[in-house]
Amino acid sequence: MEKRRRSTAEPLVRMCETEESTAVRAFLTKVGDKWSILVVVMLAKTPRNRARFSELQRMVRGISQRMLTTTLRDLERDGFVSREVFPEVPPRVEYELTPLGLGLMKPMQALVDWIGGNWGAIKEARARFDERTR
Repeated sequence: MEKRRRSTAEPLVRMCETEESTAVRAFLTKVGDKWSILVVVMLAKTPRNRARFSELQRMVRGISQRMLTTTLRDLERDGFVSREVFPEVPPRVEYELTPLGLGLMKPMQALVDWIGGNWGAIKEARARFDERTR
């Protein structure tokens, strides 16, 4: 009997067959939306990884006030962002990446690097597929 070659995906396949897969899906659903990632990345670019709501809204082009509020609330709930309200008139609110949020930057950078290195191949595959399906 031929010995089965070990796949590099095998640990991921095993994990997807366990209860951990629920956590993975929940996490990817949460941080996988375009606004969450953009907010985390923009906060990481700011001095001290901290910004006011209005600053974030200017940095994350196209996001509505309501969507930014919802996104920040979700990120705070999951522990990626902390919120500080200053007792001023009008109140000043600042958001800051937590250590957990900062830790997300390393795998995000790896993903961005992978996309950058493979985007040409992805576009070519799409073009071949589109040409075939016309």
